[in-house]
Amino acid sequence: MKHDLAKMKYLIVGLGLIGGSVARVLKEKAGAVSVYAADISAKSLDIALSEGIISKAALLPGHLQDRITDRAALSLFHDADVIFLCTDVDTCNQYLDIISSLKIIRDDPPSGSFLPVVTDVCSTKEELAVKIKSMSDPPCFVGGHPMTGSERGGYEAGSAHLFENAYYIISPSASSTEYACSLIRDFAITAGAIPIQLDAALHDRIAGSVSHVPHIIAAALVNMVHSADSDGIMQLIAAGGFRDLTRIASSNPSLWKKIVFSNKEHILALMDDFIEILGKLKTHITQDDKEAMEQFFKEARDFRDSLPITGKSLIPPRFDIVADVADKPGTIGKIASILGSGGVNIRNINVSNSREFEKGCLRITFSDQASADISIKMLENQGYKVYPG
Repeated sequence: MKHDLAKMKYLIVGLGLIGGSVARVLKEKAGAVSVYAADISAKSLDIALSEGIISKAALLPGHLQDRITDRAALSLFHDADVIFLCTDVDTCNQYLDIISSLKIIRDDPPSGSFLPVVTDVCSTKEELAVKIKSMSDPPCFVGGHPMTGSERGGYEAGSAHLFENAYYIISPSASSTEYACSLIRDFAITAGAIPIQLDAALHDRIAGSVSHVPHIIAAALVNMVHSADSDGIMQLIAAGGFRDLTRIASSNPSLWKKIVFSNKEHILALMDDFIEILGKLKTHITQDDKEAMEQFFKEARDFRDSLPITGKSLIPPRFDIVADVADKPGTIGKIASILGSGGVNIRNINVSNSREFEKGCLRITFSDQASADISIKMLENQGYKVYPG
């Protein structure tokens, strides 16, 4: 079933990174005319209106319980054919209650379904699936999760291409219809994403494995070094590889607190598995079992090297190159000039003082893989030794 996304009316609740990107996809790729948004940030709404990304807006009151009495917001809920809930899981749960209480669910004979279709972009799915199942009068809800992100947040960091080449998980609930699922699938395809339908519990176990527990481990490693660093020497030396290894520990603490508790059961089970692996490694080291340790590193290397390089994932990628250069005055300026003359935008550039596992000492970060690839060629043409980061 192919849907004419351009003719529908949309409401996006939460105009941050993901919500702003959803709005841009609808306006710039789907050609939708009626894209509405509701947010607690007047600045985000004003920018989106001035850019023509949204056509109507409602500034939400600070307290969620007040929002069902806000007339501007109510009119947007009543008009919408599709509602994107681009908030955290806790707030999304409350909005499902609000939508149900508004009695706005209507039969739509042409589609053979019910409107509005409600979907979300939350990083966990099982809690919302359980919520829908417990409701006596739930909206037509389809769980959704674009498995991508950015190290920056907010409406201004969003883009119409944020979802391109990313997996877009579609997780039907007890109130989903075939029409609703196919509608969200069409949106994902229009956004340039790769739609995959997954059961909510399976999604959460996968997300726990490849995103949630790694974030916890990265934070634990940083806290371990912090606790052991009585004189500040570790902090001084922990640049380079350690900083890159643990960069996801810089994620929003409040957001990650909510994610952990919304996926608590899967995370606890995965942490038990990780602790068991650490226990075995400790035994190998205690018993001087060098062969077992080498096999452990070999299996990890082989699996890691088999992972796809292209595509997006739950952990935002870094697009780095490393240049082997002498530490002389003017070196950074010269390299920046070479790349600038080629039209390449540099996001970050820094000298790596910890070079134990580095091939060079100048690390340069870009916003996309194409910029990194062309930069390697430009610098190699100037005689520099350059490697992917």
